Amino acid sequence: MAVDREQVLRGAAALLTRKSTATMDEVAKAAGISRATLHRHFAGRDALVRALEALGIAECETALDAARLDEGPARDAVHRLVQEIEPAAGLLAFLYTENQLFEGEEQHQGWTRIDERVSDLFRRGQLSGEFRIDLTPAWLSEALFGLLASGAWMVQSGKGAPKDFRHMIVELLLGGALRPPAPQEAAPRSLPPHIPPHSPAR
Repeated sequence: MAVDREQVLRGAAALLTRKSTATMDEVAKAAGISRATLHRHFAGRDALVRALEALGIAECETALDAARLDEGPARDAVHRLVQEIEPAAGLLAFLYTENQLFEGEEQHQGWTRIDERVSDLFRRGQLSGEFRIDLTPAWLSEALFGLLASGAWMVQSGKGAPKDFRHMIVELLLGGALRPPAPQEAAPRSLPPHIPPHSPAR
């Protein structure tokens, strides 16, 4: 019987997002195939992780497209982005633990594309006056992805409810990113009650 590679890959993603230290034997068992069959598709753990990386990047870019980052207020686009990327958050949380993916010259260019698109969203929000300008777009982007990963871990561990995922992340991020309203212009100082207006100098 032919084995669907993408189905195996998604089965591996589902396991590794719950148990990042799972062995190839455990991955094969979770996918319902033999270790030999798994090896024919992925020569080793590194090849499997690289395939999961490509899947994660593709799902991120699909979410970025669906979120329509260039439309409407930037804060609304952040809401849409978190909603669209939520299904991939667990996979992203796993990939973030694989340090080799982000080191050296072999880093996948997809991460750079994603970073640039998210940074552009925050930059747009700064230019429109929605977001603080003392926090760089790069910092805001990393904060967003860190919160997505933390949120995924919270849900997987049972410490957080799935229904709270988007609200908690968006409120925490925007609570620090939104530009505070400008202070109202100070009211003119009133004269002391014992000195009438335009009183002649003594």
